[in-house]
Amino acid sequence: MKNLLLVFTALLLLASCTPKPSSKTIYIVRHAEKQLEGDDPELAQVGEIRATKLSQILSDKEIAHIYSTDYNRTKDTAKPTADQNSLEIEIYDPRNHDALVEKLKSIEGNALVVGHSNTVGQIANYFIGDGEEYGDLQDVEYEFIYVVTIDDAGSSVVRKTYKDF
Repeated sequence: MKNLLLVFTALLLLASCTPKPSSKTIYIVRHAEKQLEGDDPELAQVGEIRATKLSQILSDKEIAHIYSTDYNRTKDTAKPTADQNSLEIEIYDPRNHDALVEKLKSIEGNALVVGHSNTVGQIANYFIGDGEEYGDLQDVEYEFIYVVTIDDAGSSVVRKTYKDF
């Protein structure tokens, strides 16, 4: 009887020490409104306001990673959130979604991804499963935040707007 009790206790201890699958949330956004001139424009004033609003929305989301393409408008959109969380912005190649998605799946913790009108929907589509896929954004669409939830049951995507938060 003592042996059985010891085995049972040992099994309980092992089960409590086994890491549980951790869930995470990835927030995917298009860069904020940009200046209209130049090959690599910075944010317009309204874009700077949107970038600040994004950092406010994500202030309690425990962001552990930030990914951006290597353009002024995307890095400037991510900067307030990066500063708020004392994080470096990690640059990704917008032509290689597979590498970014693999990284997003492997990291621990929540993440922000800042992309472009023709990439954010495509990145979100990797996590949809059987649902309806998202298309490219129109040139005037800046208000969407794709919220990707990954847990032991799989992944799901909900497209929200800034005002939903």
